[in-house]
Amino acid sequence: MVHILPHLSTTPKLRVSLFAFLLSLVFLGDARLLRTRSVSSTAEDIVETYNKYYNYVDLTKYLQSLARKYPHIANLSSIGQSVEGRELWVIRITKNPDVDSPGKPKFKYVGNMHGDETVSRQMLVYLAEYLLSNYEKESRISKMVNSTDMYIMPSMNPDGFEKSVEGDCSGDNGGRENAKNKDLNRSFPDQYGNKSLEPDKIPEVMAMIKWIQEKKFVLSGNIHGGTVVASYPFDDSATHEQQGHYSRSPDDSLFHYLAQVYSQNHPVMKTGQPNCPDTMEETFKDGITNGAEWYDVPGGMQDYNYLHGNCLEITFELSCCKYPLAAELHKEWEMNRESLLSYIEKVHIGVRGYVKEAVSGTGLTEASIVVAGIDHSITTGKYGDYYRLLLPGSYNITAVAPGYTSQTVHGVEIMQSEATELNFTLTPVWSQTVGSASVTPDSVSNTNDQNIVATTTSYLNSVQTRVVPSEVNKTPPPLLPPHPPIQPREFRHHNYADMELFLRNYNSEFPSIAHLYSVGHSKEQRDLFVMVISDNPKVHEHGEPEFKYIANMHGNEVVGRELMLNLIEYLCRNYGTDPEVTKLVNDTRIHIMPSMNPDGYEAATEGDVKGYKGRNNSNNFDLNRNFPDQFVAITAPRQPETVAVMNWLKSIPFVLSANLHGGSLVVNYPFDDDKDLKTQYSRSPDDKVFQQVSRAYSQENPLMHNGHPCEDLYPDEYFSDGITNGAKWYNVPGGMQDWNYMNTNCFEVTIELGCVKYPKAKELPKYWEQNRRALLQFIHQVHNGIKGSVSDSRDGTGIPNATISVAEIDHNITTAHTGDYWRLLTPGTYSVTAFAHGYKPVRTYATVSKDRVEVVDFRLTRFHSDPNGQSLDGPQPTENPSEKAFENLIKDLSLGQGLDQLVKSTATESSFRYRGYKALSAFLRGLTLNFPNITSLRSLGQSVEFRTIWALEISNKPGEAEPSEPKIRFAAGIHGNAPVGTELLLEFAAFLCINYGKNPAITRLINETRIVIVPSINPDGREQAVEKQCTSTQGLTNARGKDLDTEFFGNASQHVVETQPETRAMMDLILEKGYTLSVALDGGSLVATYPYDKPVQSVENEGTLKYLASVYANNHPKMHLGDTGCSNTGQMGNVPDGVMRAAERQSHLGSMKDFSVDFGHCPEITVYTGCCLFPPADQLATLWTENKKALLSMLVEAHKGVRGIVRDKNGKPIVGAIIVLNGGVKVFSVEGGYFHALLAPGNHNIEAIADGYQEQRQEVVVSSYEAATSIIIEFDMDNTIFGLPRAFVVASAAASMTALVVTACIIWCVCAAKSNYQKDGFHRLRQHRDDYEDEIRLTSMGSKKSLLAHEFQDESESDEDTLYANKI
Repeated sequence: MVHILPHLSTTPKLRVSLFAFLLSLVFLGDARLLRTRSVSSTAEDIVETYNKYYNYVDLTKYLQSLARKYPHIANLSSIGQSVEGRELWVIRITKNPDVDSPGKPKFKYVGNMHGDETVSRQMLVYLAEYLLSNYEKESRISKMVNSTDMYIMPSMNPDGFEKSVEGDCSGDNGGRENAKNKDLNRSFPDQYGNKSLEPDKIPEVMAMIKWIQEKKFVLSGNIHGGTVVASYPFDDSATHEQQGHYSRSPDDSLFHYLAQVYSQNHPVMKTGQPNCPDTMEETFKDGITNGAEWYDVPGGMQDYNYLHGNCLEITFELSCCKYPLAAELHKEWEMNRESLLSYIEKVHIGVRGYVKEAVSGTGLTEASIVVAGIDHSITTGKYGDYYRLLLPGSYNITAVAPGYTSQTVHGVEIMQSEATELNFTLTPVWSQTVGSASVTPDSVSNTNDQNIVATTTSYLNSVQTRVVPSEVNKTPPPLLPPHPPIQPREFRHHNYADMELFLRNYNSEFPSIAHLYSVGHSKEQRDLFVMVISDNPKVHEHGEPEFKYIANMHGNEVVGRELMLNLIEYLCRNYGTDPEVTKLVNDTRIHIMPSMNPDGYEAATEGDVKGYKGRNNSNNFDLNRNFPDQFVAITAPRQPETVAVMNWLKSIPFVLSANLHGGSLVVNYPFDDDKDLKTQYSRSPDDKVFQQVSRAYSQENPLMHNGHPCEDLYPDEYFSDGITNGAKWYNVPGGMQDWNYMNTNCFEVTIELGCVKYPKAKELPKYWEQNRRALLQFIHQVHNGIKGSVSDSRDGTGIPNATISVAEIDHNITTAHTGDYWRLLTPGTYSVTAFAHGYKPVRTYATVSKDRVEVVDFRLTRFHSDPNGQSLDGPQPTENPSEKAFENLIKDLSLGQGLDQLVKSTATESSFRYRGYKALSAFLRGLTLNFPNITSLRSLGQSVEFRTIWALEISNKPGEAEPSEPKIRFAAGIHGNAPVGTELLLEFAAFLCINYGKNPAITRLINETRIVIVPSINPDGREQAVEKQCTSTQGLTNARGKDLDTEFFGNASQHVVETQPETRAMMDLILEKGYTLSVALDGGSLVATYPYDKPVQSVENEGTLKYLASVYANNHPKMHLGDTGCSNTGQMGNVPDGVMRAAERQSHLGSMKDFSVDFGHCPEITVYTGCCLFPPADQLATLWTENKKALLSMLVEAHKGVRGIVRDKNGKPIVGAIIVLNGGVKVFSVEGGYFHALLAPGNHNIEAIADGYQEQRQEVVVSSYEAATSIIIEFDMDNTIFGLPRAFVVASAAASMTALVVTACIIWCVCAAKSNYQKDGFHRLRQHRDDYEDEIRLTSMGSKKSLLAHEFQDESESDEDTLYANKI
């Protein structure tokens, strides 16, 4: 916390009073406050002499003197303390320094970070005095003070300064580090290192980090000593080379310019020749240097400012001698004064303005300002104001805020002097439908937005664009003067009808802050109502936490039900008049469910003290024993109330919750049971948090905190502080509070409100009075801990499902769909890490205070960019606006309520019935007749009984090959006795056709996808099946009695019997090139299965296959809960997430999905849509409602993963290239070189192989919500033979041939010589000349034949060799 020094009066009487007040504080023990505010309150103003150093006491006196002398433009505060308890003083200089108002950029100077580098300490004291004393005397200084919010910290390391020695030029006498021997300029979080911080050893750094993040400084200088140079980011590099490595930041040119502003105004620095005695040879061009190029400094402050604080900071080294004699100080001031002033003035260059939201006109905090071409964005302050330093030029600038439509202004002209003003007004995404938002040509709006007024003014040959928000009608409600809050008007018990009327009445009377909705129905079809109370109740607002109360889970425990109705009335009627209520409603989205068990309530009896009548639901199940449990398998069937609440909790990012019960008086926190089911303390990882929020409630209840709840009923029961660990009290397996904690981001406790479960109505006012303050105080707890956003560093967009991890607490939470998060924590300092698929993790430290929330934002950098954010080498896909718009559509449909909104906006009138073969055929023909431009019907073949197996294609160009588009296959009816899938696919086809051209999202999906639907693979079996037979096998097989899902084999060796005609038709379809995904619908269970059906030890690419099945299950309202509940088939029990490997369900060979994966190279999942194989026709509408969103999710999913083009260096597409995914699964490039493969979110290795080309490798990152990662694989000719360079092999072959020829010549010569020798021998032996010549001729001929035969004999010509060769 920053301690502000009051402006001390010069009146002696007030001085004495103040002294007495401060003296009293000594006895109260507030030593720090005394230290901060009482030093020399009567001291005379100190006159600057420029000839001495100020120690800590002198510095404190002098700064207080300045603050006292110039109260209208200066105040003094401390941002924290050093190790030895010295204050880290900051003097703030600006007009009206006690008011934090927008419109003035924040600037800071920090000195004496190294305690023995002391010139900076004095320079900043002189600067403060100069600015204050010359205000309203010099126009330049007056303008600077009026327009700039300046903060000057003369000493960041006061402990080190006290140890250092005047005249020590090289730091031999110590003082550089803090009192814990830590170098403060090596102790900040570093982008290239994972070194853990030690907060207790570096309080100066921790205070500075907090200050930097809170203030959002724009420009800063960190002043050192030891040479004379201006050093700019980055200070280190990924390689950490000690010297010579230029580590370029995205704003390198800007940093270069700012560094020169200082150096060129410094008479020594600008020469670039410091001439320091120890380093005479060291020079710096223009007096500036890149930090890492000079020497590597990991953990430096200037890089932290740039990467985490919105602030551009440069380090200035002012003197060769670190601690020169005081006589040098005046000379140093004269050399640095102009540089110090000129550098401050540069905080006003670039672009500045506000980002406001269109509905209320309020400023948007933490909105990102993105400048095209510069991979570094900054964020807005608490008023929506921003300041982005830029060099002169023309820029395209975008404002991005999670939860709002981005806005870009093109061609913003930046001048040399004053900043260009550029304001933005952003529209919340919730105000637009998915359909209308998805067809815009770009992801951001432009200045034609109706809420924008652009004015242009010419300045010579330049243009300055100013964008001003127009007037909006909605304004926040005025807060009237406070008065006692309005209490509830009447207290009585409300039955269901009465409660419904009450809720509808308040929903109607307070529409601006109240919204009534139902999350589902009870067993007896009563609505499970929820009232939301917030200033924007219908949508989740980015940055606003979601809170909930649930009551009446046990129907006969009714106090909570009535208290919730009282609370709704209290919040609604006091909004806008009571400050506490108004703040809670404005800052929190409060969900109140008065009754989770309305059926049980109707059965309960008033006056019941501790009975059980009405406790359970109408199926007689205890709802608080009905949730999946981490320790115990819950075998009871999941009840409709439980299912509804589980779905509700999965759909909203709740942070904190209470479940209100009755029968005791205590707050009960997780865990509710343990693995041994013993009555003992079962500690959760967040035990301290749960104790904190539990006490927050119990301490506000005048009876609960005493710990003796029901002495008449349970005299031995005692709960310390009125709270207890659940399992320590008694075990509750299947409880709701544990399920909240283990399966969502939500922390829930159970509050027992009184000893009597169903008290008389006359007792209700007493319960309200006892719990009113506690109910409000518990809501306040949602604003403790840390909160913030996780966003992409490139463009500032929020990252959904990013993980927030706190060191030493084994429980992570995830971000909501716009990247915001909330993490409850107790006071303390924590190491917090954010990570997401495809991004580099970021870790920081957060200090949590009591009764407030700490804002901790994370900006994550994607993998596979160089350290400076530049794109990697190699060809990059080009993207046109239409492609970008489609990618945005995929993202919109993948996040939040995108698919739900699409489902709601595309309702079609349907008349569900089962269709036999003839009706099915007529229906399909009718689609082609009514929608000829997007449909094509073809026959795949015929069944045994000669019924046609139809395939319907839906596409904007049906029947044409479009290899660049993903191709998805939907199939059903492989088992004729399970025709639900057939009817769902027929309805799905009609739904797509009817909405084409009407709904933009559906239209675009069809235009970008080839959809093939095979509604009935086994039409013969379907004709034999009988409606309302849930378990009958009649119709399961084809007309030959064959189960078709056991007839898919890839080669003749696997299957010796003739292939069934239905199977052959589907096999031919599967073997067609280019399918990306296949979904098969079946019946008899409620689960999604993935390959393989055959028994295998391991499944290649199992992660992706399981992920695809989970996408379907997660978009089904019941399936993802994992409760098969199929008592009619004997398939009871829990299936985690509703997904399982097919072989675990029923192992068999020859399945269609296995064939699709192995031979069609296409992943296929099988979805079992319900327990009953052939349910009554009147259930089809419900089944369609349950599966519609899931089927659409598969269309969306087909556009994810990785896609691309394979080509050679000349741009020629390569068809048939093998794309190997993670070293296993293969897909092939098709016509045009296109390929597309679905992959689970995460990092994946891609290998590409093609004959005659070198193998290529790439690594890609796949997101769960973004369109397919697009890559280009460009092949080089394969210049290797047998793995060796082609040139080497050719040269070697040539050399070998040459050697062979030479060898042959030598052999011939040897043979010739030998022949001559033989001639000479025969001449001596033979006496008769004629006989001799004949003999020689014959002998010579025989010798050559023999030699040739020996040298070139084909040894394979032997009988044995011939036989061996034939075998080969």
